[in-house]
Amino acid sequence: MTSPTTRWRVLAAGSAATLLVAGCGQGGGSGTETAAGGDGLTVLAGFYPLEWAAARVAGDLASVTSLTPPGAEAHDAELTPQDVAAVGEADLVVHLEGFQPAVDEAVTSEAGDAAWDAGQAARLTLTAADDGHGHGAEEEAHADEGAHAEEAHAEEEAHAEDEAHAGEGVEAVDPHFWLDPTRLADVGDALADRMAELAPEEADTLRANAEALRADLEQLDTEMQETLAGCAVDTLVTSHDAFGYLGDRYGLEVVGIAGLEPSEEPSAADLAEITELVEERGVTTVYTETLVDPAVAETVATEAGVQTAVLDPVEGLTDESAGSDYLEVMQANLETLRQGQSCG
Repeated sequence: MTSPTTRWRVLAAGSAATLLVAGCGQGGGSGTETAAGGDGLTVLAGFYPLEWAAARVAGDLASVTSLTPPGAEAHDAELTPQDVAAVGEADLVVHLEGFQPAVDEAVTSEAGDAAWDAGQAARLTLTAADDGHGHGAEEEAHADEGAHAEEAHAEEEAHAEDEAHAGEGVEAVDPHFWLDPTRLADVGDALADRMAELAPEEADTLRANAEALRADLEQLDTEMQETLAGCAVDTLVTSHDAFGYLGDRYGLEVVGIAGLEPSEEPSAADLAEITELVEERGVTTVYTETLVDPAVAETVATEAGVQTAVLDPVEGLTDESAGSDYLEVMQANLETLRQGQSCG
């Protein structure tokens, strides 16, 4: 890998004639195919929120490209051989360990010291049961504990040692930190520090860009706190368990129909339980998502007799996204939540 302090590279996305420059073209990249000579830092990001934050911090000092093509589901993104090769040539590869297996594999084999895991700065403090369904509502957990306390106690004694070694029952870490704007701001600050290591002479500019990013995200956070503080409905039912950090930040209990990954299909019993929960808690809206088949969420809504609305987890942008960048999509999400949760 060429030393980033002696020569910066510009990465062509798709072709040598198509350059995705930081701050321009905020949508996800289409994979990387070729590299061309020039001045600038080459940054690859695993998926859209990381791409957007990196582009805001880098400004015009770098080329930033996403490894997840527009319209692709970020969890399941696959890399081309050209993408993998580009990982080995990039000055910085911003990824989220554990979120995208294909990206993790390429980073492990190719990135070396260029790899930077955003999860460390994001403070991934939330977990969700990684058991094929994501709802796990508190009242269900308490009811189950009451009905099966003696059985559970006996099972714990019988299997405690096995679980300690095999990790059974361990909850998976929720990776969707960017739905809390303050955590994304923390990632921006840390990115500025990391980029400044590659370009010390640009440290002041990079940190100023990160401060501007933080200001925008803190303004969004203030608006979200003010809007969501007085919601009549505080249970948020979504297609998959992507909104835990949003719920944690703004006082909403999130019930994901699927688990942390949209591909986790709920059982018929799970769907029945969630439908009952929707009815009992006065939920008026079940949220479908961009990039995820709405059929299961629509089934729950139909059975419960409530409406649906689209809530974007901002894992990637498409032509159907309600905005051209993270801030615009989150503003649209806020309006959707204001109506769907009967806020204000």
